[in-house]
Amino acid sequence: MNAKKSIALVGLIVAFISCATNPFTGKKTMAFVSNAQLFPQSFAQYNQVLGENKVVTGTKDAEMITRVGQRIAVAAERWLNANGHAGYLKDYKWEYSLINSEQVNAWCMPGGKIAFYTGILPIAQNETGIAAIMGHEVAHALANHGQQRMSAAYLQQGLALAGNIALSKDQQALGIFNQSFGIVSNVGGMLPFSRSHETQADEIGLRLMAMAGYNPDEASELWKRMKANSGGQAPPEFLSTHPSNDTRIANLQKWSPEAKAEAAKFGVTEFRPIN
Repeated sequence: MNAKKSIALVGLIVAFISCATNPFTGKKTMAFVSNAQLFPQSFAQYNQVLGENKVVTGTKDAEMITRVGQRIAVAAERWLNANGHAGYLKDYKWEYSLINSEQVNAWCMPGGKIAFYTGILPIAQNETGIAAIMGHEVAHALANHGQQRMSAAYLQQGLALAGNIALSKDQQALGIFNQSFGIVSNVGGMLPFSRSHETQADEIGLRLMAMAGYNPDEASELWKRMKANSGGQAPPEFLSTHPSNDTRIANLQKWSPEAKAEAAKFGVTEFRPIN
């Protein structure tokens, strides 16, 4: 068996045995790194971020972040339990922090460590806006997007190495490969992969916020404000890690009735006042 076939076979075997299942889609996903490895790294990194920044505590905004986060976590657990995934969150260590920073940002690390920056609060405007952001960020963690991104990066690196080994005796072909591989693998692979995660997190997050008692119609309104805040400055969608604002707004408007129907299955038919 030649080098190319050997590399391809090893890659297929690794990809086959290193899979997890996304509980929200039922599809197999890459999992070259287990959550048992990823979560401790995530928790340590979260603590480092908190140690390097000013964490806001004891304010109404800080209490709101925790309150919304807890409601989203409860909604996630209810959905997972009802859909055959009891115990899925057993290793999660939920934590909610508000960081004093002008950054317009929020994130949830693998394992449930959440941070909001004060810079995003004016755009969120209210608790329902916070719930839309929180649902999206928590959805990334629940769907193991961090694990998949890390696995995809390993796969990209492995393919680059395999290409270099296979073409090592043809310097001209090797040069062409190295010049083109990064662009092709990013534009044709990594960027669409990331955009698909963002779209999936939008859809899952919409369900979670609705189940937590927040009106999912407001998610599209949030993204209209996000668009206005960006001043229209964004790369073309095919060169971005995220869908365009217009794509997200249209998707959220389309999915909102479905999120309400999902929430109704859990007895949630009325939503909290927007304030």
